[in-house]
Amino acid sequence: MRFALPAILKTRRFLPLFLTQFLGAFNDNVFKNALVILITYRLAQQTGENAQILVTLAAALFILPFLLFSAMAGQLADKYDRAKLARITKLAEIVLMITAALGFYINQTYFLLFVLFCAGMQATFFGPIKYALLPQHLHDDELISGNAYIEAGTFLAILIGTILGGVLIMSESGTHLIAAAIIGCALLGYKCSRHIPPAPAPMPALKINWNMVQETWRMIQADRKNAKVFLCILGISWFWFVGATFLSQFSSFAKDILHADESVVTLLLTVFSVGIGIGSFLCNVLLKGQIRSTYVPPAAIGITLFTVDLFFASKAMPFNISDAWIGVSQFLAVAANWRILFDLTMIAVCGGIYIVPLYAIVQHDSDPNSRARTIASNNVVNAIFMVISAIGTMLMLKASFSIPHVFLITGILNGFVALYTLQLKRIV
Repeated sequence: MRFALPAILKTRRFLPLFLTQFLGAFNDNVFKNALVILITYRLAQQTGENAQILVTLAAALFILPFLLFSAMAGQLADKYDRAKLARITKLAEIVLMITAALGFYINQTYFLLFVLFCAGMQATFFGPIKYALLPQHLHDDELISGNAYIEAGTFLAILIGTILGGVLIMSESGTHLIAAAIIGCALLGYKCSRHIPPAPAPMPALKINWNMVQETWRMIQADRKNAKVFLCILGISWFWFVGATFLSQFSSFAKDILHADESVVTLLLTVFSVGIGIGSFLCNVLLKGQIRSTYVPPAAIGITLFTVDLFFASKAMPFNISDAWIGVSQFLAVAANWRILFDLTMIAVCGGIYIVPLYAIVQHDSDPNSRARTIASNNVVNAIFMVISAIGTMLMLKASFSIPHVFLITGILNGFVALYTLQLKRIV
């Protein structure tokens, strides 16, 4: 039996953008996870600083540019050809990855955190471009599948990038290998971006508002007038609140709660990323191309149920603390740990089902002339939620909450969000 690519992946309207996004997400996560693993298992011990706080700070620094620069990114993506802008952002990525490689060579934590902030800035400018390009190049009945592939591909890139970043940085020649990987990937991403078809600007006469605070407020207020779109933006932002909480704490969860090494961190991220991909594809199958929020509320309820069970699974897990952290084989040899993996997988599957239709609705129902600004507004609200997640997590950790308690509180809050999504089902 021959494997046939789905029709949408054979088109120039979608494939170059998909590959550009995939490689960008992959590169970000090679860099980010190499830095997180380096902080958790080496740099924090060398400097005597709290690894959990530094890792959470890293997550916040990557997200902060979305809050600061999304208004500019949205305006540019409505004023200029989005395909050309995509290529410019990929050129910027090449420069950043060369700088990141230097940071690994000099082994300076705060220099690398600064580069991570700059990488977040580059991602900020690419975000409105990629999501505004989808409805510009795809037909309405392709939007759900296009978003499903983008979300699944993104989390697959997170998975592969995370594994590679963690494995390479802890190897004997880790610095050289990481440098080669991130610079090479940035170059390949730029090459793919050159094949994205032209995407003429919908508002070439748009006058740029350089007051970012004023423009950010104006964009959000404009989106609030479209109840359907704004409810979806809030729903998407909550997804990233939950996702940021989990993803930022996996390394500390493995080390401090599971008493496991970096290979188990990779395992946790693997099951989470695969789960998102499964959920995204499952949503595409369930909706059959229809742009509807039918499965958003039950998916939100599922996230809460499996998060609460993850808390109890973590508290009930039997292990003997020794001087050595356990590896994947030892971790999987404990039957109770399979419950943890199952819960994480199902949280992610529900997340994939939850997020895909929300993005499609925002793209489909936003004004084509200001679509990139709507997506930028979405990114601002996403960033606010993720920064709140990082701050809240740091405060809970400072107050001696355990990481399972952080997950539990997130799951309980998500229960209230599940009730909120019922409003969305009535509107959409």
